[in-house]
Amino acid sequence: MPGPTRRQALGAAIGVAAGGALVGVTSASADTVATGTRSGGGTAGRTGEPGSFDEVFKGRRIQGTSAETHASAHAHAGHGDGYRVLIDGRELPVMQHGKSGWSSTINHYERFATPLEAARTAVISLKGAVVVPFDPTA
Repeated sequence: MPGPTRRQALGAAIGVAAGGALVGVTSASADTVATGTRSGGGTAGRTGEPGSFDEVFKGRRIQGTSAETHASAHAHAGHGDGYRVLIDGRELPVMQHGKSGWSSTINHYERFATPLEAARTAVISLKGAVVVPFDPTA
């Protein structure tokens, strides 16, 4: 009896790869431990504005709040919008793309439903490295 065909071998390899990706996604969500307040609704009086969060994800503390609540928020000063995300106390610049989602400077070409998802993906992409401050004048 002949061995498996190329098509059968390729199908098996794709199945194994998809299973591995699924295990990675489940383990990433299992590593999340909430340490503070997290709300999904609007907190700044604007419809669709994400709530604040403060949690530990993969050993890194990620926090997010509306930039209006911070006196030190410079990115959108005077505009009344913006969101501030911190990873281990260092700012991760994020921006909202209308209704298409959020992105960060770490994952600029990807869109995420919330700043929390953008921060979690940035933590995964950083692989233990620290966030370097963004200086547009450099």
